[in-house]
Amino acid sequence: MSSFLHDRIDSDAILDDIRGLVEIESPSRDAARVNRVLEAITRFFDGTGAVCERQPTVNTLGDILRVRCDPTRNEPGILVLSHMDTVHPVGTLAGKLPWRREGDRVYGPGIYDMKGGLVLAVAAYRRIARSRRRTPLPITFLFTPDEEVSSPASRSFIEREARGYRYVLVTEPARDGGKIVTARKGIGVFIVRTRGRPAHAGANPDKGRNAIVAMAELALAIEGLNDRARGITTNVGLINGGTARNTVAEDCRIEVDLRFSDSASASEMEAKILALKSSRPDIETTVTGKITRPPFARERSVDLVFDQAAAIAQAIGFKLESAPPVGGGSDGNFTVAMGIPTLDGLGVDGDGAHTNEEHMKYSSIEPRTRLMQGLMERLQ
Repeated sequence: MSSFLHDRIDSDAILDDIRGLVEIESPSRDAARVNRVLEAITRFFDGTGAVCERQPTVNTLGDILRVRCDPTRNEPGILVLSHMDTVHPVGTLAGKLPWRREGDRVYGPGIYDMKGGLVLAVAAYRRIARSRRRTPLPITFLFTPDEEVSSPASRSFIEREARGYRYVLVTEPARDGGKIVTARKGIGVFIVRTRGRPAHAGANPDKGRNAIVAMAELALAIEGLNDRARGITTNVGLINGGTARNTVAEDCRIEVDLRFSDSASASEMEAKILALKSSRPDIETTVTGKITRPPFARERSVDLVFDQAAAIAQAIGFKLESAPPVGGGSDGNFTVAMGIPTLDGLGVDGDGAHTNEEHMKYSSIEPRTRLMQGLMERLQ
């Protein structure tokens, strides 16, 4: 008898564990708070026989937690990827997004992206550990501290670890009513700087060269690179420049986000952005940045593991569907690019990621926990 079908699931207890993590606010750049989440996760594995290993990264980011659930086994197994950081600043919980439940919706910073899914995956494993059943493949969890800032410290660790695994399961949130993710766009991050010449805006404006005006033209050029038909989007998300209202601005800086659907587009767009240059005289333009996540392409290996997940979902009693290609990236982008069968979006259902309306659906706890447990028990 399949345990993921019939063993009772205590959704209230799982929600209590989710709340415990959500109430530890953990923005990416607050290493101490991210590490408090790590320490809480470590306690979830008490009594399971799992071995927890903590790996420092850099001073400004939290640590990485690797949990080997069956440390006596060395064959290729299942790697479960989750991140502990959120985009919400400290104080969100006490202000714009307090913990609360309204019917099926449960609100809180990071509850949907992705502390809910993180806890579901651990709960699924703990159910297996309590039953003392041996899974066909060994299971390892990797909890990372910096996914929301493009995984600068953990990417190399993820890629080294993933080489020895047969499957990767990513606990990012579900989409559109419970659909999982089988394709994502890639991401590029760039910084553009312009430097001109300062001058008094009233007495000697002609002696100045305005870096903000030059940057405004470059920002419009970046906007013009959008090509929705090809799945290419560009966005100028941050801008800073100038020193005073009455001074011709000497410096300006913007941050640019790039999304793309395939490797060819990545190379093309990266070259175009790095080649940006102001046409105005006496303006120096500097562009830095790179592709930070390759595209998550739906390939045959992804289809094969999706088919297995769909069969498990059918046995549980729901139809598993794949969401359209997702604009946001995840750490699953790295493992798909390595050719490892990867399923993403296995976390809780809900909506409002990165907003003050972020919430998960309580009703998704049981079926999503059963799905994760079924994957752990059946993948081979």
